[in-house]
Amino acid sequence: MDDPKRLLPAELAPWLKYYRALGFTHLYRRKRQPLASSGGEETLSVPAAATARAENPPPSPPANQLYLSAALPAASPLPEAAPGKPGGESSVPAFSARPVPQASTLFESVAPRETLEQIREDLGDCRRCKLWKGRQTIVFGSGNPKAELLFVGEGPGADEDEQGLPFVGRAGQLLTQMIEKGLKIPRPEVYICNIIKCRPPENRKPERDEVAACRQFVERQIDAVRPRVIVALGATAAETLLERHQSMGSLRGQWHQFHGVPLLVTYHPAFLLRDPNRKPEAWADLKKVLAFLQSPGGGEQGRTAPGAVSG
Repeated sequence: MDDPKRLLPAELAPWLKYYRALGFTHLYRRKRQPLASSGGEETLSVPAAATARAENPPPSPPANQLYLSAALPAASPLPEAAPGKPGGESSVPAFSARPVPQASTLFESVAPRETLEQIREDLGDCRRCKLWKGRQTIVFGSGNPKAELLFVGEGPGADEDEQGLPFVGRAGQLLTQMIEKGLKIPRPEVYICNIIKCRPPENRKPERDEVAACRQFVERQIDAVRPRVIVALGATAAETLLERHQSMGSLRGQWHQFHGVPLLVTYHPAFLLRDPNRKPEAWADLKKVLAFLQSPGGGEQGRTAPGAVSG
């Protein structure tokens, strides 16, 4: 890959999607380590072509060039769907251009997965957007940190702002019924969070800059829990996680994916309180979630839900 600083956003985006398809959800900057020089006097027979290349070495990549922390084995086949370069150059990135670090295991240099406690500590006394001015408490999330089922809502309301917990008001009571009476799962066994962590004034819809400031934290929460299924409650959660603006009618009740995890969109409990006639549709959605959780193919080795659309 070229130096990311020299790539336009339109050129960088296909590469990021390509690496996400490989399973890399985070990329890190690290200084290039110089190769240790050999102190021995042993000589090796070098082919003439290699000698010619040594006399005219290619320019060294920048010290802070972005690269994958995990070293791929030289014999591993590379996917054919790598984004191409203009001018007819090869579309397969040259992973072998950099020396492979010596490691006892393939993923030794990959940073361990974050914990929810680390993410909450990083969030701190957040003032990344204007919502901090009117909040009482930050509503991070609650539930089982190893939950198989994770719900994502829009943002806290007045009751949540007061108690510091998600979905504890009237909408939260309905969500609890959906989980415990509908899915037959104790609420403490699932994980629940919101796209934004602070209550908007008058419970209005979060604005773009507010969602942008908070988005990294909900994504990191999902990656930390790594559930088997995600349920996006309402349009804000669905549009943020799937990065698309479509009607609830076109998104609801269908399987999608977020970071390789099956995701299903359904109505927000607050909407169901306003329009109880939609409850049968929400129950139909939950039955799909329950069927997936109970199916043999819904485990760690079969995360892809039937008909899933990549998000």
